[in-house]
Amino acid sequence: MTSRIPRDSRLRLVRPRPLAAAPPAMNQRRSRRPAPRPPEGTPAPAELARMARSGLAGAARVARWADAALGPGRDSATDDGKATLSDATAERAARDLGLTAAQVRADWDTARLAGLVEVHGDSARPGWRLRAWNRDDSAVLRGWVALFDAWSLAHPEPARHEPAAVAEVVSAMPQALSFLQLSAGPVPVEQLLDLLEQRVTELRTARCEIPYGPQPEPQAEPEHTDAPLAPLLDWALRALASVGALTYGDGQATLTPLGSWAVWVKLEQICVAAQSPAGNIEQAAEDMLRGCAQLRPNAARAEYRAWLAARPVGSAVTELLDAARGEDALLRGLAFEALRVVGAPAEPDVRGALDEPTLRPYALLWLAEHDGADPEDAHEVLTREEATWLWVDTAAAVADHGEAPLLVRHLESAVQPTVPRLLDEVRAVGHPRTVQVLVALAAAHPDPALAKAVRRAAFQVHTGGG
Repeated sequence: MTSRIPRDSRLRLVRPRPLAAAPPAMNQRRSRRPAPRPPEGTPAPAELARMARSGLAGAARVARWADAALGPGRDSATDDGKATLSDATAERAARDLGLTAAQVRADWDTARLAGLVEVHGDSARPGWRLRAWNRDDSAVLRGWVALFDAWSLAHPEPARHEPAAVAEVVSAMPQALSFLQLSAGPVPVEQLLDLLEQRVTELRTARCEIPYGPQPEPQAEPEHTDAPLAPLLDWALRALASVGALTYGDGQATLTPLGSWAVWVKLEQICVAAQSPAGNIEQAAEDMLRGCAQLRPNAARAEYRAWLAARPVGSAVTELLDAARGEDALLRGLAFEALRVVGAPAEPDVRGALDEPTLRPYALLWLAEHDGADPEDAHEVLTREEATWLWVDTAAAVADHGEAPLLVRHLESAVQPTVPRLLDEVRAVGHPRTVQVLVALAAAHPDPALAKAVRRAAFQVHTGGG
């Protein structure tokens, strides 16, 4: 019997990509609203990045010192597993850099908040932003925005204040920052205090619960006896000034160009989320990911950021991983794209997913990129079997949500050099969607001989034959 099955059909080798690379390529076109312009007078991105580099120069210097002095096989950075710089390390850095230990600790904390250095237990390693610090303005600005987001951690909160009151002020400050941004100039502290008191009152009112059933006659409300908010506003303004978001003195506050730009970015993200046709910000993780499936990468990341900002990080990570455990391979890849937006706080949960065969390849890629690997090279951490499993999972997502030409092009991303080798290893890897993927590929491929070989492989998997 003769056969036209290609016995050594060479596949053009390309770097395999994680599933998240598939959705944007599914030929779904969406109209895009024009890119919004920042307020008039906002410096150009290059100038903003120069300002951010200047403000974070001390943090970058300590981060580079840690990269050189605290690498593998060298002394530990911390002694408590909580990212607190050890006394010995702080003193050593102070001697090497010509600083005081207190200055080193302050710059260390700033470097951590800006993502220039990452601490895992007793070891420290450079964050990816440090690697890109001198060449990538967007990485610098993202680092500064991360510090801006963490302003309440950058300056010690005043003593003897209830944690609930501090949390209320932190929750209320975005409105004060928006007011500062709209004012485009100095604002008296008294005016900010009035605004803060109004917003805190709204937050407290929103938390009130009305009991069910008959209620007693209303009585005159006693005067509000809570501690004044002025000291907490003073703390918040000093903390924001310490990260370079505003200037504070002489009874008034003014946003810096960086602070004004950052507030505008946050407001724009909220507007994008509000204009989402599916209302993704309000959805559970699975529905949010489905709503983002047709978006281009930048728009999807903006949706992820808005969705994450609306809920606690811990519960958001749990939701995303639960969505990744489902049967839809597309959602699996998108969930890990959203987890890339989460960053370091997601690491423990992602590392825990290494024990789950369905999630392991995605978790390995996530961790490799988190450790600083180039996304194009991260696949090298996968074994041959893991790479093959991921290839099948990606193909399942394309078969379910993409178009036939994309499934054919996906064949080129296999790590195996020939079609027969690919089919052998796909059969062996035991992915639950193997039969459906092979059938879809056979139906889509224009080469009759190759399609026949793929159909035969699908039949063998289906019947359990060799």
